[in-house]
Amino acid sequence: MNVFVFDIETVPDVEGARRFYGLEGLDDAAVAEIMFSKRRQETGGGEFLRLHLHRIAAISVALRSQDRFKVWSLGDPASPEEELIQRFFDGIEKFVPTLVSWNGSAFDLPVIHYRALLHGIGGARYWEIGEKEQSFRWNNYLNRYHQRHLDLMDVLSGYQTRAVAPLDEIATLLGFPGKMGMSGAKVWDLFQSGELEAIRNYCETDVLNTYLVFLRFELIRGQLEKATYQQECQRVREVIGAENKTHFSEFLALWNI
Repeated sequence: MNVFVFDIETVPDVEGARRFYGLEGLDDAAVAEIMFSKRRQETGGGEFLRLHLHRIAAISVALRSQDRFKVWSLGDPASPEEELIQRFFDGIEKFVPTLVSWNGSAFDLPVIHYRALLHGIGGARYWEIGEKEQSFRWNNYLNRYHQRHLDLMDVLSGYQTRAVAPLDEIATLLGFPGKMGMSGAKVWDLFQSGELEAIRNYCETDVLNTYLVFLRFELIRGQLEKATYQQECQRVREVIGAENKTHFSEFLALWNI
């Protein structure tokens, strides 16, 4: 089985906001602040934008396939958003993987949907629900209760909103590094400063945390024996250690179990 763990990082879609708010002539920072201000008025204080107002800045993935494990960010820092999205769907087309996420059903995938719609990017296998391939009728990427997309936050909370927990806290409780002082709230500032590599690195550590939580989940539901679970964790250590990248070295240094 191919497993494709993914995470996205987003920034305000300032270009879209210019169009439907009529904000031509203002720079990105000013447009974003108006977007946040409008959202604060809507929510009574919260700034988290509605999903169709997000633009994807990074998509990171971890692929577990046969004897292969790899973590990387799609494209490169200069890649346009549409290339990142196309690569995401191309990966699904090629590997037909089990997608694994943390809160992917409520955030990552809806944002990808809206941005794919904007750019006109196809992903036939992803959208398949059994009209061409019968097996997808009973197990597809779109049904909340199917297994082709496993949203760990959704499943572990029993699909109860009041029971959901942040990835950072669950990962930390399990002895994994968690966010390491970073958060999605800081991504916009990094983006404005041109620190796209830092955003991608952060996204990759989120993917690693999610993958490690997934391995623990596979252990408790009987899909992995204890020895195999430990072997899989060791594989992660060895692979990211061999990359000799600062963010992976920091991740390993904080990994307690």
